[in-house]
Amino acid sequence: MNVMQKPITAPSPSEEDVVFEQTLRPQTLREYVGQTHIKNNLGVALDAARLRGESLEHILLAGPPGLGKTTLAAIIAREAGANLRATSGPAIERVGDLASILTNLERGDVLFIDEAHRLPKAVEEILYPAMEDGQLDIVLGKGTAARTLKLALPPFTLIAATTQASLLTSPLRSRFGQSFHFQFYAQEEIEKILERSAELLAMGIAPDARRRIAQASRMTPRVANRLLKRIRDVAQVAAGSADAAIDDTLAQEGLAMLGVDHMGLETLDRAVLDVLINRFGGGPAGLKTIAAALNEDEHTLADVVEPYLIQRGLLARTSRGRVATPAAYAHLGVPYHDS
Repeated sequence: MNVMQKPITAPSPSEEDVVFEQTLRPQTLREYVGQTHIKNNLGVALDAARLRGESLEHILLAGPPGLGKTTLAAIIAREAGANLRATSGPAIERVGDLASILTNLERGDVLFIDEAHRLPKAVEEILYPAMEDGQLDIVLGKGTAARTLKLALPPFTLIAATTQASLLTSPLRSRFGQSFHFQFYAQEEIEKILERSAELLAMGIAPDARRRIAQASRMTPRVANRLLKRIRDVAQVAAGSADAAIDDTLAQEGLAMLGVDHMGLETLDRAVLDVLINRFGGGPAGLKTIAAALNEDEHTLADVVEPYLIQRGLLARTSRGRVATPAAYAHLGVPYHDS
C-alpha cells in the first residue's frame, strides 16, 4: 500500500447532523435504550438524592464515542430537575476559565465536562477541592507573599465524560462517587433505536432494512442514526418523494454509496487493517507507526477506529503493538500467515 498523501479521516459531524442527532435523542431514562446496568444504578441514585434533597454524587462516564454519554448527562440533569452547564476539556484552557464556570453555578446545577481527559493539569487541580470540599481555592500574589483565598461553592454535580479513562489521573478518578463504563450496543438494541428514530421521523423502514443498517452501525447509536439519515436521502431521491420508505435494497445501496461494509467498517477502518497486514506483515506495530503510515491523527485511531476493530475481533492490542487477527485477513480476502 502506498503512503497516503492525504489523511483518511473519519467524517466529522456537520451542523445539520448535530441538529438531527439532538432531535432523535431520548429525553428520559425510560426512553433511553441500552446500557441497562448504568440506567438502573442511576435511577436508584436519582431517587435517593431526591429523597434526601441533595445533589447527586459526581459521575464519571467512560467509553468510546457515540454511545450516549452526552445524551445521558442531559437526561440526568433533566431527571434531577437541575440546570445543565456543558463544556469540554479542550475549551477550558486556563484556571480562570474553570473558576468563572464554577463561580457561576447555582445550587443543584449539573456541570458536564466532555473529553475530561484533555483538561490541562493546572485546571484539573482546581477541580479537586471543588469536587471534594465544595470550595474554590484562588491563589493571590506570588512567591512568599502568595496566599490562598477560599470561596464556597453551591452544591453541584460534576458529570465528566471521557473516551480514554486511562488518561485521567488517579486523584481525579478517585473523586467521582460513581463511575460507569459504556459498552457497545447489542444488535437488538440498535434495531430498537432505529425503530424509534424512524417513528420520530415519520418514515417507514422494513424490518430487514432495519436489521441491515443495525449490522453496519458499529453497534453505536450515533452511527446508526447517521446511516438512517443518509439512507433516507437515497430512498427519497429514488422515489422522488419525501414520503419514501426504506427497504432492504435501498439500505444496501445506501451503505455501498457510503463505503460501509456489512460489518460496519468504513474506509479508514479497512485502511488500518490493510496497512497493518500489507505494510507491517500483520504486526505487531505501534499505533503511532500506523498513524504515520496513514498520515492520520493518532487520537482518531485510538478513539474511533481501534475500539471497534478490537470489539469485532479484527485487531488485538499486545504489549509489543497492534496485531491483525486471522479474522482481519479473512475480511480483506488476504491469505493468513502467522507472523
